[in-house]
Amino acid sequence: MNRILIGAQWGDEGKGKIIDLLAEKCDIVVRFQGGNNAGHTVRIGDRKFVLHLIPSGILHDERVCVIGNGAVVNPRAFFEEIEMLRRNGISVKDRLFISSQAHLIFPYHTLIDGLKEDTGKRSTKIGTTKKGIGPCYADKAARLGIRVADLGTPAYFRERLKSVFEEKNQVLQKIYGHPGLSFSKIYEEYQSYGPRLKPFVKDTTLYLYEAARKKKKILFEGAQGTLLDVDHGTYPYVTSSNASVGGAMSGSGVSPALIDRITGVVKAYTTRVGEGPFPTQFPPALMTAIQNKGEEFGSTTGRPRRCGWFDAVIGRYSARINGLDDLAVMKLDVLSGLQKIKIGTAYRRRGKIYRDYPAETSVLEECAPIYEEHPGWDEDLSGIRRWKDLPRNAKRYLKRLEELLETPIQIVSVGSERQQTIFL
Repeated sequence: MNRILIGAQWGDEGKGKIIDLLAEKCDIVVRFQGGNNAGHTVRIGDRKFVLHLIPSGILHDERVCVIGNGAVVNPRAFFEEIEMLRRNGISVKDRLFISSQAHLIFPYHTLIDGLKEDTGKRSTKIGTTKKGIGPCYADKAARLGIRVADLGTPAYFRERLKSVFEEKNQVLQKIYGHPGLSFSKIYEEYQSYGPRLKPFVKDTTLYLYEAARKKKKILFEGAQGTLLDVDHGTYPYVTSSNASVGGAMSGSGVSPALIDRITGVVKAYTTRVGEGPFPTQFPPALMTAIQNKGEEFGSTTGRPRRCGWFDAVIGRYSARINGLDDLAVMKLDVLSGLQKIKIGTAYRRRGKIYRDYPAETSVLEECAPIYEEHPGWDEDLSGIRRWKDLPRNAKRYLKRLEELLETPIQIVSVGSERQQTIFL
């Protein structure tokens, strides 16, 4: 079965754990968008792995992992991640591939990304990770990008970099007052990556097509979440790629006809990193408590995540946009001990009720949530492995989420470890 795994909120839903679990029953894991701005955390015993670019399936010895054409690659970060895996006894030899069509992140991308955010040159503060992701995608759209394949032809690569580099230095000097970067330094660094990357580079669209024809099981790993999708999210407070289901197709070169199942990942509450509207955000005291209990700090940036009640409006929207077949609900255990648990079922703005997600961010910023309350539970859920053993109120809460999102729940996570999972 070929499955797409999608974040159905504002990212950070816990996709890394679910990818790690599902990878046991697949052959290939494909990362189809984003770059090292993502942070997928997997805990195995007393070891914690945070993967930013390499698919989480790499932690399973016999799985092949693919970084698709829709992703953007910082070679330095890529090799640092490989080294981290090597130190932990995990080899990537002959089972990690990068699309030759993936675009490269350069130092000028990361520099401009940070300068835009820090100097106020960006009209709206986004809360970017400053990893150069947005500027790299902007160059891709403007046809100024340089792809992994270009490193294989040194003369062409030099010419391509030279023409782009002159423009970037002008931007740095004239707009940001920066002295500029050294062409020779960047050229030499990236030219050295060519031979090192060569064993990983492949026509991954052909590879995945042939794998599908051989009935190999392919799992597509999304980064960020649907509400951060550049087309379908809370624009402009979004990432720079398509984090919803359509991105899996364009970012891998695989036909939608080959997809069997689409799974959405949500937390049992809602979180958001960075700027942007968040109607169901907790009051400060509760937010601090949930941040600490749920370890809600960004795995890429370390920033505290904003936390709030489950927002069924964006949940229904994600289910519709992605055509979700089922849900994985994460961190149910974090809600233990709350006397009352709320679910945002609609919004109110200027006397008007919104039951569907409003596309206009200016409208969403003024929306107040309409809640329904549910009784909480006190039991510790971390040792529960069967649905029937969950507290009655926890089961009622989950069934209500199913009803509101019109999507069945297949997986419930009650802790960060692999075994702390309930399969329905």
